[in-house]
Amino acid sequence: MAEKTRIHPETGETLRRGVRPLTVSYAIYSKVIDVPGWYPEGDGDAIHTGKDLAEWNEVYRQMRADYGQKVRSLRLRLNLTQEEAGRVLGGGKRAFQKYETGKTPPSDAAVALLELMERHPEDLEVLKSLPGRQVEEAAAGRAHP
Repeated sequence: MAEKTRIHPETGETLRRGVRPLTVSYAIYSKVIDVPGWYPEGDGDAIHTGKDLAEWNEVYRQMRADYGQKVRSLRLRLNLTQEEAGRVLGGGKRAFQKYETGKTPPSDAAVALLELMERHPEDLEVLKSLPGRQVEEAAAGRAHP
């Protein structure tokens, strides 16, 4: 029985059915899973069906949900509203709503600040005292004496 092959529609490379490890990443999470697909001889572009990517999609969905819960838990532990968290850590209230629901991944800078706040919550006051943060609070009518 002959091995089945496909030709990549853009590169013209011959693809063979196989399984390769692919990394799923979201915020601080990363996991390597085996993904079936049509692969070239080297590291070129592969072709996957929806069924091929089902596990990848599920792992990614779970990472989004897990990190969203982590962001929410941290914000509540720091005793911040979404608006305050958005002002202090950047991004605004809508960004925090999206982070907490997993609809939008936080930027690398936001992830770094969130991870620092988790490890050193006592430094929250340092962030609140930065010059740009005080101006925003004063404009919102919440200036601290």
